[in-house]
Formats: sequence, C-alpha cells, structure tokens
Amino acid sequence: MSPSVVDNASAGADGGSASRRKRTRVDDGGQPAAQKRKGPRIFAPFRQLGLVSPTEVPFTSIPQGKTTFQITTSTGRCLHSYDLRKGLHLSFITRPQTPATITATAAWKDRVFAAWGGSASSVGAGVWVFKRGKKVAELEMPLGVDEHIQTLMIFGSWIVGCGAKGILIWKSATYEHYTTIQSNSYEDPGSEKAFSGVLCNVPTLLNKILVGKQDGSVEIWNISTGKLIYTIMPTSLDSGVVTALQPSPALSFIAIGRADGSITIHDVCADKAIIALRSSEEQPVTSITFRTDDLGAGEDGRNVGVLATASRHSGDITMWDLNKGGRIMGILRDAHNPPSKAASQNAIGITKIDFLPGQPVIVSTGFDNALRTWIFDESPFSPVPRILHSRSGHAAPVTRLEFVQAEADGADAIGKWMLSASRDQSLWGWSIRRDAQSTELSQGNVQNRARKTGAKLNGLGRERGATLEDLKAPEITCIACCLNRDGGMGASTGGGAVWANVSNSKQQDSSALNGPTGWESVLTGHKGDRYARTWFWGRKKAGRWALETRDGTEVKSVALSPCGTFAVVGSAGGGIDMYNLQSGIHRQRFPSPLTPAQARKLKIQQTSGSRDAVDVRRKYGAGEGKHTRAVTGILVDNLNRLLISCSLDGKIKFWDFHTGLLQHEIDWHTMTSIIGCRHHRSSDLIAFSCDDLSIRVVDMETTKLVRELWGCIGQISDFCFSNDGRWIIAASMDSVVRVWDLPTGHLIDALHLPSMCTALAFSPTGEFLATAHVDSVGINVWTNRTLFTHVPISQLEEGEISYTSAPTASGEDGQTMLEAAFEDEEAADGLILNTNSMTSPIEQLSSSMQTLSVVPRSRWQTLLHLDTIAQRNKPIEPPKAPEKAPFFLPSVSSSQNDREQKTLAISATINRSESDAQASSVAASERPRITLLQKNRSITSSEFTKLLNSTIAGDLQDSTGSITTFIKHLASLSPAAADIEIRSLSPLPIASASSMDLEGESERRLPTELELFVRALTLRLGQKRDFELVQAWMSVFLRVHGEVIVSAMSSSLGETADVNGTVHETHGEVGLEHELRAWREMMRSEASRLGDLVGYCSGVVGFIRSVR
Repeated sequence: MSPSVVDNASAGADGGSASRRKRTRVDDGGQPAAQKRKGPRIFAPFRQLGLVSPTEVPFTSIPQGKTTFQITTSTGRCLHSYDLRKGLHLSFITRPQTPATITATAAWKDRVFAAWGGSASSVGAGVWVFKRGKKVAELEMPLGVDEHIQTLMIFGSWIVGCGAKGILIWKSATYEHYTTIQSNSYEDPGSEKAFSGVLCNVPTLLNKILVGKQDGSVEIWNISTGKLIYTIMPTSLDSGVVTALQPSPALSFIAIGRADGSITIHDVCADKAIIALRSSEEQPVTSITFRTDDLGAGEDGRNVGVLATASRHSGDITMWDLNKGGRIMGILRDAHNPPSKAASQNAIGITKIDFLPGQPVIVSTGFDNALRTWIFDESPFSPVPRILHSRSGHAAPVTRLEFVQAEADGADAIGKWMLSASRDQSLWGWSIRRDAQSTELSQGNVQNRARKTGAKLNGLGRERGATLEDLKAPEITCIACCLNRDGGMGASTGGGAVWANVSNSKQQDSSALNGPTGWESVLTGHKGDRYARTWFWGRKKAGRWALETRDGTEVKSVALSPCGTFAVVGSAGGGIDMYNLQSGIHRQRFPSPLTPAQARKLKIQQTSGSRDAVDVRRKYGAGEGKHTRAVTGILVDNLNRLLISCSLDGKIKFWDFHTGLLQHEIDWHTMTSIIGCRHHRSSDLIAFSCDDLSIRVVDMETTKLVRELWGCIGQISDFCFSNDGRWIIAASMDSVVRVWDLPTGHLIDALHLPSMCTALAFSPTGEFLATAHVDSVGINVWTNRTLFTHVPISQLEEGEISYTSAPTASGEDGQTMLEAAFEDEEAADGLILNTNSMTSPIEQLSSSMQTLSVVPRSRWQTLLHLDTIAQRNKPIEPPKAPEKAPFFLPSVSSSQNDREQKTLAISATINRSESDAQASSVAASERPRITLLQKNRSITSSEFTKLLNSTIAGDLQDSTGSITTFIKHLASLSPAAADIEIRSLSPLPIASASSMDLEGESERRLPTELELFVRALTLRLGQKRDFELVQAWMSVFLRVHGEVIVSAMSSSLGETADVNGTVHETHGEVGLEHELRAWREMMRSEASRLGDLVGYCSGVVGFIRSVR
C-alpha cells in the first residue's frame, strides 16, 4: 500500500492557523506511517569549547586604532578574533559558518576575508567577508573555478587569492572578479611550473605581485594587465620549492625561504641576492617576519635589522641579526610543542609568526592549538623574547572529562567548571560561561627544567628525540575530584617541588604537614605509570604527592573519599591502597594485611578451638579477597563506611573502609568482566560497564542487581549518571551516545554523531552534557531541554536513531537554554503529534496505581495562582490619553459625532441592563467577561461545553470514552483558557434532551454544567488518572463558584435563580450537593488508600535498608 499525505489543517474547521499546519504521512489504512526522528529529544547542541587555532591556516593581524591589534585565527569553519590589549580576549566569532573548511584568511581595514572550500569540497569554493563577526559580503567567483586558495592578500585596490593552479584577482571596492592568472601547468599542480601557494607584494612596485613556484623560482606578475613581468631564478638547482615570501622594511627587498632551509634577502629591482642564510637544522622555512620598531639588533639591541624565521617541522623560533652578513642571535626553544602522538610527521611545529608593526612583540600560532604573543625586553636586553600572552587548548584529542561539583569556586551555585585530560599529557580546567577563565593546571616550570637540562638535550638528547613531553606527567587515564578540603586560591602548597613526596624525605618541612589551610582536591592516574598524582584545584597547579601502588604495577583507577581527606589508588595487579592527602602517608590496604600480632592471635584461636572470640558473622578473614586482575573502578560511600571496587576478574567487592576487611562480594566472572563503574551519591546506585556491551546497575544498600541496560554496539568508551540519577548516558565505539531511563529501563534518546565519542560528563546542575571525540581537540557541550520544556520520553527503537550534527565553535545551528525552552515540542520530539493535544498518551500500568499526567508542572501551578500573576502584571498607572490632533487637521462633522454618540449610548444601556440581570449569580469582578461568554453561549457552544455535555452518560468505566475525551481537551488548554472555561460554567440546566439525543432525560430534571463538571472530576479520580490535574481543577472550581456551592449546601431543598430571573428547584441530593458529596467520598477513599500504600512501601524499604 502506498502512503498518502493528509493536511491536518484542512481536515477540520479547527485545524489551526497556517503556521501550525502539519502534513502527516499516512498509509492506506488511515494510520500515520512510521517516521524516523529528526534529531535527539533531550539534548540540543550548544557550543564547542577549547578551540583556538587547531588548523594549519595562518592567523591574520591588523591594527585597531592606535592602542591595540586584532588577531584572527581559524577554527575550521569559523573565525575567532582576539583583542591584544585585553590579553587576547575573545572579541568576535564569525557567523554564519562557511560551507566548507576555511583555507586562508586576510584582514583589511575593519574586515576579515575568509577563503573556503576547493576542488576537494563538494560545495565548491568561495570567499566571504566578515565585519565584527557578521558576514557582510561575498566575493564573486568565476564560473567553473573551484580553486583551493592557499593564500589571501589585499593591497591597494586588489584582492589576490593564490592556489596551486592559478591566481584569482578581485577589485577591493566592489568585490567583483577581475581576472584569473593560470599557471603554466594548469593540469598538473605538482609539476615544477605550478605555483607553491605563497605570494607577497613590494610597496614600490605598483600593481605587481611576487609568486613562489615549485621549482624554486619567484615570478613577478602585473595583475592589472595579467602579464608575467620577470622571473627570479633560484640560487641553486636543488634549493627546492619556495615556502615563504616576505617583503622587508627596506624598499625593494624581499626575503625568500625555500625547502632546503635557505633564506635569501633579495633585491627585486636589481635581481641580486644581498644576504644568504641557512637554518641550523636544515628544515624548510615556512614563515618569515621582520621587526619594524628599529631595535633589537647588535650587542645592545639598539640597531636595526632583526629577522625571525619558523618552520612547520619544528617548534623553535630563530632570531637573526642581518648586520655584517647575518648571524643567529638566539633561538626560542619549543615556542610551540604539539605532542608527537597527536601530530603528523609534517605538522609538528609553527604555522606562522608575525612581528606587530612598530612593536617589540611577535605573534605565533602552532599545531598545538595555541596562540601566543612574545615580547623583547630592552633593559636588560635579551635577544630571545619572553611570553606575554597565551591562549590555548588541548593539542590532542580529549580522553577524560569530569565536571567539578557545584559551588566549587565559592562564588555561585552554578556548576560551570569542568576538568579534561588529553593525550597531550595536560590537565585543563574549563569554564562553561567564560572562555578567558579556562586554564591549564600547571605541572611546575617545565620550560625552566628544560633549560637546566638543555646541554644534555642539545647533545645526545636532541638526537634521540627528547622533548618537553619527557618532563611532563604521562597521559592521564582516570580522574577523581572532591573539593571539600580544597583551600581555593589561598591554600598553602607547603613549598617545595611538585610531586616530590616531602614526607618521605629525611628533612620534613613542618609547614608542608601542618601549615596548609587546605590540601589537594584532584587525583589522577597515568598511562604506564605506577604513581597517582595530586593537584590543587584552587591554585590550578600540581600538588605535593605522587602516590605509589604498593605492588609496583600501573595505576588503573583512583577515587577520593567524600570528606576529601583520603585518596584511594587501584593497580593493575589487583591491589588497592589508601593514602592521607594532608600528610601523604599510606593508611590502609585492601585487603588489610595480617600483622604479626594478628597472626599469632589467629593461630592461638585455631589451636584452642575457641569460637567465643571469633566473629561467626565474618565471612572473609584478614588478608583475603584480593582482586586477581586489574582494578578498573573504585568508589567510597557517603559516610566513609564502605569502599566498593570492581575488576577485570568480574567481581565487585564491598570492603570495610576502616579495617580493610572484605564484607561482601558479587561474582560475575562467569558472565563478564567489568571495565568501569560510576556512583550516584544521592540514590546510592552504582553502574558497572561490562565487556559484554551491557551496563548493570546495583543498589549499594541491598547489593542487589536492579537494572541491566543493553543496546550498545561496540565497546563502551565512557558513561555517567544524570544529576538526578534518573538517566544513564553511555558512549560506545559505534559513534552513538545512548540515554536510558532507569525507572523503566527503556532507551529514550540517542545521538548518532559523526565521530566516536571517547569521553562524556553530565553537569551537576543538569544543564549540560559534555562530550569529547576522537577526531577533535575541542569539547562539545549540549543543552538539556528537559529543564525548560516538556520532552516525551517514550521508548526509542534502534531503527529510529538518526544522525546528529555536533555543536560548532561558533554556536551556529545550536541552541541556548532559552532557545531549547521555547522550541516547538513537535520539532523537539521529531514525531508527528496531534495538534489538538499537548500531551502524549500514557498507559496505566495497573488499575490499583495512581497515575499522574504528563502535563508540565508549570501549567497547573500557574492555573492555581493565575489571579496572583494577573495582579502582579497589572499596569502601575492607567493608559494615558492620546495627544490632541493639530489644529490644521480637519475635524469630523458634528452630525457624524451625534450619530456615533447615540449608538454608543444605546449599546451601553443594553449591556448595562443585561449585566445587572446576571449580577445575582457571579462575582462582581467577573461580570463583564462571564456575561459576554454566556451571551455568546446562546449563539454557539464551545468545544469545552460540547464535550462536557457529552459526559452526562459517563460512568466509572468510561465505556463511551466521553470522560477521557473531555479531560484530554481540558488538559490541552492553556492556564488562562482553562480558568475562563471553569469560571464560565453555568448554573442553568443543560440544553433540551432532544438536542442531546438522550433517552428518558426529557421527562426528568436535567443537570447543570456545574454538576457535570464535578461528576467528571469524580469519575476521573475514581479511574486513578491525572491526579494532580484533577486536584488543581477542583481547587479553582471551589474558589470561583464558592457562593453557588454554599447556597446548594445550605439546604437539601431550595431554589436558585438564573441570570434571567427564572426560578429553578434543586431537588436535594439530586443536585450539586449530591455531586459534591460523591466527590468527597471518593477523595476520602483515595486518600486512605494512598496513605496505606505509602506507609507499606516505606516500611518495606526501611526494613530492607536497615542494618541486621
């Protein structure tokens, strides 16, 4: 059967406005066809953290006035602009993102040009123009040209883009394409006649550009005429490709860098080499810059002529003095040092260096995702600059994530801080709110230690590949954090070197043991290392202790006690050791070893056979129960009573925290091995990830398995609890992040990402989910929609999982917290929902259970306090009368004014008489609104009234379905609309029996709308459905119609008058009093039943959790 399309807006008269019309695909049977979700339900992409300069695209800089410079870097498909005067403060992020990866940038006046795409891109190529972070223009691209632009340059009235195949020329005034200069080898970009992608211009040559080529020559082109003017030949045949071109401050001179490491200062007008230099390491020079403040050369730094060079194959910056033939003044070692594991063979150094015009400041970017500025000191003079500003992030993909608990900095209750570890052997603290506060936790002065060992490194060390990585701690594999004993910025570190274990030395520093106001609060385990290291979070630096495993094997897991005093380390050999963080002293082993005295006592007891001194309840003795394989997870309970460990041997062990004795054991070794664990402290639930691709949840108090979660395809890389313990989020090697609902055990959401997720963490405030991926050095942040809007969490099938775009550095295509809150619920769910209902159906699990609705709490709470909200939003002062019209405008004729005044007077008289007649049954404050509603009700009935009248034949079983239909409609109304409908309930009998098509009702009394409303709520309460909504509606009903209810309850037989003055009898128990008594009896029954159930359940839970 082929599906068809139905327009919901045209299916009925109340289909909704055009903006709300939906088209639903249905099959021939009239049922909606199955559709795949468009995106995740719960999480929306927010932004990406940690990207500064992760690409090989060189930065661009330009003066901003006379006081600062703007430096712009590429992060992939957007640009980041930094203000130098404010310490590299992030000023702008360009939006929208370019369709493809940015390949070149250039700054000109107040604008930044970005070239993107190329022959390898499916979307073509282009050049966009940005101003203050916004796209303002786009350069015209010639038809059929998809050139990969490697360099952009703007001078005079020209914009020049250079690639391997040709050179594109535009006019800078109109952004129109002017001409294209093709290389002599258009078909073969790798030939010797093709361009190398570097170019420059000399100020003294009008409309001329110099372009490097693959054969080492430099061509001079006139871009106005498109003709080749001259070719500068290389100094030798084996000099290689031209890798850098830079004009000098001296007119008609340029610096040419080639692949063989040679640097030539060439006179363009005379075609003569003035100075020939060669790099000491014979690496290709890829970036050249001249100092322009007329200082820096000579013995005292007072002369002119400083040149700086850098290479993509080295992290060093070389300073040259061009006087007297040129010499090396100094080398800035390891200005950028990407880790060897994360960098390719040809990308381990610096992408670009540039002296700021007229300043003793040099700017550099490298493949380590860093932007740095360096300054030269004049007194005392130093030929090597020192660091001025730095903005950086991880240089390799992130491997571990951990949110710092709320109120970590003592300033507010927002969990904004996050810890991350990477393959670059660094530990970072990230601020979700403010990028400038993010920083790397210091491992001591690594550069200073490198200088002290420089003699060794310059000799044998350099030859065997020694780098700064050898002076850092190994790659971090596990993190534990507890800030209860962290002293913040004022904490005393006790002095001394980091990780020096002062307490183990013969001369102990008393200040290190007794002086600190706080101690370390972060503990890390490292790859291939037997030491777990401590860190000061408040001071953002390494701590004093390196805690060694007693069996000498690698650290596999770490944990901190909730009090923040003890550190626990698990080893690859199955050992568990506990240390005191204040003193660094070893305190306990798990299992606890037998002391000589304990061994003698145990021997005596075994010899005498006495059982009085033996604890018969103890199942394991001292020294028993050690793990046989690596300990993959450790945690401590909230009261420091139990320590729980898991291992690859498939066993979960519960240890006495103080004695080190084994109390209980869960053995899964026949089924699986355990590779990790997570603890949710509020609920005392522990989740274990296993190598059979499952996640098992155990209750710590009962030590019973409560849930098994399946569905991962591929090894589980990381997982965590949500802040409230309701969800478990897990990432697996199939690039899918799955979310399970613990109460039901169902898969409720999934994110199929472009690359594998290696680490994730959930914010302690529930606002964000952070993920790290194998192909990115950034951290993706997702917004939790459920904090701000209702999200259906029905079960999700594997076939419904769809691809999801990851957050971007610019935040484009992402959602902030407010945007996620106001997103259309239908779009958020990705399913086709009924536009007449704001709730999804929830099946009742049992007829004996009380089921709540899925209506957001804010909706029925607003209904209860609608009068307070209206009073609070009431205008402070009455509206002012409009100003009088100018005297020269023509006035309306007096006759027309008289007719209008008479018409208004007649209407006011009619409305006043009708309002006075209805005042006997409604409150004075509601007369105008209720009068209008009741007047309109005689003409046409609303949907609410029709559905309410249809419930006259309803019963407790709701055989006709009228009660359910009425309740669903009332639940779909907004608080204001529901309040109006409840207030407009009429005390008059409903329409005639003939119009209602009811048998036998015409001969006896018909009920009023008040009675039908109370009866519908009573039946719904008896069905044990929508408990909180029924209570809210009844509360509003009693408050609004209190006078009518009091008059009905005052006597069992009385009279009431409608708004027209007609008297009707209320026949005692048959009227409103009967319905209210039925409601009261039903409410008493339900309250008693629920009280008994709650008491029974609390007693059972208390009995199970009690210590026996």
